[in-house]
Amino acid sequence: MSVKTEHYDVIRRPVITEKATLASESGAVVFEVAIDANKPQIKEAVEGLFGVKVKAVNTTITKGKQKRFRGVRGRRKDFKKAYVTLEEGNTIDVTTGL
Repeated sequence: MSVKTEHYDVIRRPVITEKATLASESGAVVFEVAIDANKPQIKEAVEGLFGVKVKAVNTTITKGKQKRFRGVRGRRKDFKKAYVTLEEGNTIDVTTGL
């Protein structure tokens, strides 16, 4: 397994929401990451994939909601988000895709 493949296992996709856009103004980028990924793994993956210097990584786990579909109760998956703060002068354009 190559190093790049392992990075894609850690970082799932960028999160593009209103809150994530506000965070990008202060030099942070938000990614959905694997639920079992830790902060050093996330930092290494972002630096390896995008060639930038990471200043800090903050994570949050969002619990899945209870939902109903045609009367059948179900539950959405839990997911983990990583707020990656970049060093000065580094940027990532998430609109181009991974």
